[in-house]
Parts: sequence; structure tokens; C-alpha cells
Amino acid sequence: MNENNQVDSVAKKIRKFFTSLEQDWRYLDKSSLSETEEGQKEENVKLNNDALREILLSALQMPNLVVLAGSGTSLGGVGGPSMWNLWDHAVNKNAGTPDSEPRIQTTEAQSIIKKISFDAQQEKENIEALLSRCEAWLQINQDDEEAKEFLKKSKEIILDKCQSFLQDDKLDTHRAFLRKLSRRSGRNPRLKVFTTNYDLCFERAAALQNLIVVDGFSFSQPRTFNPLYFGYDIVRRSRLTEEHGDYLDGVFHLLKLHGSVNWESTPEGVIQEKQNPEPDNACLIYPARGKYQQSYLQPHLELVSQFFSSLREPNTCLIVAGFGFNDDHLSEPILAAVKSNPHLKLIVVDYCAEDSTNGKNGKASRYWGELFKLAKDDVDISFLNADFEQFVSLIPDLKALSRAQKLEQAVLNSVKGRL
Repeated sequence: MNENNQVDSVAKKIRKFFTSLEQDWRYLDKSSLSETEEGQKEENVKLNNDALREILLSALQMPNLVVLAGSGTSLGGVGGPSMWNLWDHAVNKNAGTPDSEPRIQTTEAQSIIKKISFDAQQEKENIEALLSRCEAWLQINQDDEEAKEFLKKSKEIILDKCQSFLQDDKLDTHRAFLRKLSRRSGRNPRLKVFTTNYDLCFERAAALQNLIVVDGFSFSQPRTFNPLYFGYDIVRRSRLTEEHGDYLDGVFHLLKLHGSVNWESTPEGVIQEKQNPEPDNACLIYPARGKYQQSYLQPHLELVSQFFSSLREPNTCLIVAGFGFNDDHLSEPILAAVKSNPHLKLIVVDYCAEDSTNGKNGKASRYWGELFKLAKDDVDISFLNADFEQFVSLIPDLKALSRAQKLEQAVLNSVKGRL
């Protein structure tokens, strides 16, 4: 199996969490505590699960709830492509075959890799590194039609792979995630879901769950992007004579930081929704190391600015799920916000969080170690070693709480805030 596509150890799938209060990893599954007596195992696991539930309940009820969803939320049972999958289909002629089968590069890929002096072994078959090198080559050799064609075909493949996998019957996890998190009090600011994914998983899951998405696009056809729409909200009026209405339940903001498979930029610079846009016109930040520079173009600049602004708000909980902290233009602001915003709670969810924080994951970025060090210094950071599906199953359902339980939780949160 290719090293970019494998899970290094079974331990990464074991659910456990780390908090700044406990200063130790705590198991959530009884099978993980083989060293203790059976009765003690059950008691420890119950206590650990209760502690995590309290952390998540406190997070859901904070005034500002922000989510950053990375590529990990579209992998697994959902069927989205990994970075290795994109490399495989862009470079190899026998892409998609079993991992045990040796890969054979296409003639075009071999020619380009040789021409631009790309070391696939050193770069670990990284599609971002390859496309970055192609773009750098074309900056100097603007008339190289072969490189232009390879780059265009690679973008076509990425665009196709990031939308062809979507199936309604595989979105149960996304549906449950949005249902649970969007059930917050209408008095609080709307849930904000930022994502680096191009796919339509969240949009489709919201539609299946009868939720309303505010995504910065107009409510009329053709749907065009204007950041003013993020300032709009939806209320319900029971009678025509009422001057004021109640905020509608099930409304959340969706901000796609790297663009979407159904966004197109017109020659006039207008961003609008369109099915199957041409790769050159698709409003995407394609995988490449120039993502930092591209994030300063519209509409990405506006969306990233809103992300930065959300991190500076008081009484904010940021949940980071399936994000590897490999994008410096997003990871650096998170690190800065944790250091400078004393009212920010950070919860990081990843199936290999433990290995990434303790240095056992050689591919983990430096931000994992820096955030873990801050957590050990009593900064309000929690790590959950679980995949997206496991995480969603652990999120408490606010609607399931009785009024007494909600009141009790509110009092506890108030008391903690004064300590």
C-alpha cells in the first residue's frame, strides 16, 4: 500500500481525548483499557465519556461556534478523494487499481516530471508539489504547450474527482453533524462552517436535512456571490401584522475557503454558481503551494477575512475537524488566535491526533506540536483522536436535553466563566 494512502497503526482509530485540564490522554472505549479490572474499565470509560460530553456541551452552547472542516471530513465512508488519489489519477495510467499493484506513469506525466526535474520519491508523490513545480516552470517557459496541457488535464481530473463521488446515501454523518450543531438557540450568532473542501457534501446534506444555508450567494437566479448576503438572516412571522419575527431554526453559514466545484468566474469577474464549469474558469484554489497567494484573490480573500474575524471574537469555540494544519495561511492565524484570544476554546479532531502531537507521525506539520505545547501550558485546547464519523457520534444532541439539564449546564458554564 502506498505510504500516502495508509493508516499507520490501528491505534489511530482508538477514540481518546486530551484536555489542558487533565494533561493526559483518556480512553473512550472499554477495549482500550486492558490493564485494569473489568469493572474498573467500565467505570473509567464512563467517566471519560462524561467528561468529553461536558466539554462538547460547553462548546455547543458558547455564543460563537465556528467549525473548520478539512479534507478528512470527506474521506472514509463518504468516498471523497485523498491527495494520493488525485496524484494517482493525474499521473498514473493504471490509477484506481489495488494499492499492491505497481503504478505505471503515463507517457505525458513521465515527460513532464523529467522536464521540470521533479523528484517524486523525495516529494512522496505529492500532487501539490507537482502542480506547484509545473506552475513555476510555466512562469519562465510560458510557451511550453506540453506543460500547459498537463496542468489543464490535471485540473480537469481534480474537478471531476471532487464531485463525481457524491451520493446521498453516504451523507448520514454530514447530516447528523449539521442537525446537531445547527440546533443552537436562535439568540446566538449563527453556526459558521468554514471548509477547505471543494465538494458539495455540506450543501447536499443540508438540503436532505431541510436546513438553510447562507453561503454568500444571492437568492435569485443566476446565483452570484456578494459578501453582503452573510449579513442577512431569516425570520418567521406568524401573522402579517407582526412587526418582528422569530429567528428561524436550522440556518447556518457555509464559507468555502478554497472555492467550490460549482463556482465559476466570468470574464467580467463575477462569481456565480454553475454546474460543471470549465477547469480554467472554475473558482477553485487548486492544490499547489501557491495557495497562500491565491487566497488574496476574490472571493477567497473575503472568505478568509471572515475566518480571521471569527477567530478574534470573544466567547468563541473553534472546532477543527479533518484538517492537517498543512495550509500555513489558515494554520498560522489559528495559532495566533489561540495565543492572543483568551476567550477562544479550540477543539481539534483527527483520527491520528495523538501521533501528530507526540511526533510519531512524520508527516505532521509543526503546528500540531506547537498547539500541543500550548495545551500543556493550560491553554484551552482539546484534542480528540477520532475520525469524523466517530466524532459526530460523540456530539450531544441539544434537543435531547431537558429544560432542567439546559439550565443546569448554563449555570455550570456561568460559574466556570467566573473562576
